[in-house]
Amino acid sequence: MADPAAMTHTKIIREKSSRPVPYPEALDRMEREAIAIREDGAPERLWFLEHPPLFTSGTSAREEDLFNPHGYPTYPAGRGGQWTYHGPGQRVVYLMLDLSRSRGDLRARDLRQYVFCLEEWIIRTLARFGITGERREGRIGVWVTDPRTGAEEKIAAIGVRVSRWVSRHGIAINVDPDLNDFEGIVPCGIREFGVTSFRKLGLQTRMEEVDQALTEIWPDIFGPD
Repeated sequence: MADPAAMTHTKIIREKSSRPVPYPEALDRMEREAIAIREDGAPERLWFLEHPPLFTSGTSAREEDLFNPHGYPTYPAGRGGQWTYHGPGQRVVYLMLDLSRSRGDLRARDLRQYVFCLEEWIIRTLARFGITGERREGRIGVWVTDPRTGAEEKIAAIGVRVSRWVSRHGIAINVDPDLNDFEGIVPCGIREFGVTSFRKLGLQTRMEEVDQALTEIWPDIFGPD
């Protein structure tokens, strides 16, 4: 096993999948990449992708919160949290990072700060498009108050798993998914609030534009690669 203190960290690899990635394939890939980072000092990675329609369960998921009228596949995710929907039109970014070292605003081995930085990454990205994203006490993720209706709704989810200080999983931003599919679950176990997207807020934003904003804002929070 490589000595973590002696590892040479290269530039973070940014990868984008052009096709929807089946969830088991993504889980297997994240596991292999995390092991390579931890044991061999392999490059860290940001993986931009979409999934086909599916539901994933976190470690706190409750069966009564799954309705699934369309019979979409369901998978245990191995991350924290409850039920989450993934599907086309949702930008998912999986982060395989060595959290044992500091970078930018992120302190080494500080999981709470890591989640805060992920939220900040999303909030600043949304701001590029005129969307005001906000944190809510006791609710992980990023929330938006629709200026037309006053409704408070979730626009981005966060779910992470960290093993020996290497991260897996990451963020999911609703750009233009079918929001009706979220009715198959109680998203993140929160019944009193709905979900929203760029399109529901009146924006016709291309996924490539969101990716560009995420990439440009990354070093402001996590430091240069």
